Amino acid sequence: MKIAQMKSKYAILILALLLGACAATAPKLDRTGAPDSGNPDLVCQLPSNCVSSRGDGGLEALPFAGTPTQAMGMLQATLKTFPEATIVRSEPLLMVVIFTTPAGFRDQVDFQIDPQAQQIDFRSRSLFGLFDWGKNRSRMQEFKRRFENKSRL
Repeated sequence: MKIAQMKSKYAILILALLLGACAATAPKLDRTGAPDSGNPDLVCQLPSNCVSSRGDGGLEALPFAGTPTQAMGMLQATLKTFPEATIVRSEPLLMVVIFTTPAGFRDQVDFQIDPQAQQIDFRSRSLFGLFDWGKNRSRMQEFKRRFENKSRL
C-alpha cells in the first residue's frame, strides 16, 4: 500500500515538473483587467498552443447573416452553452472570452466581427504552456458546430 502511495506522489511531482517546464509567461492585462489580445490580426504567434480562423490553421471563420449586433447575440447565445466560458470584454465588434478547463488551465478566445465579410474571425490560445494538445482546435470546432446550430433556429 505504501509503495502505491509513493508512486502516486512521484507521478504527481513529475507531472507538476513537466507542466511547469511548459509554462509560458502570464498574459498582460489591459486597462479593463482583461487579458490583452495584443494581436488585432488574430494570427497565432505560437501554433503549438493556438488556433485561428486567419492564417493557415485550417479553421474557417464563423459566417453570420444580419447585423453585427445580431452576430454578437449569436456569440453570446452560443457561449451560454459552454459553462466553462467567461466573457471578460465585450465591445460592438470584439469579444474576449476565457475558457477554464476542469484542470484549471485558462485559454483565451478573441472574437472579431467583420461586418463587410459577414463573418466572425477568432483566435483561441492557451494562456499557460507551450502546447495545448489539440484542446483549442477541438473547442473551436465544437463552438462552430453549436454556433451553426443556433443560427439555424
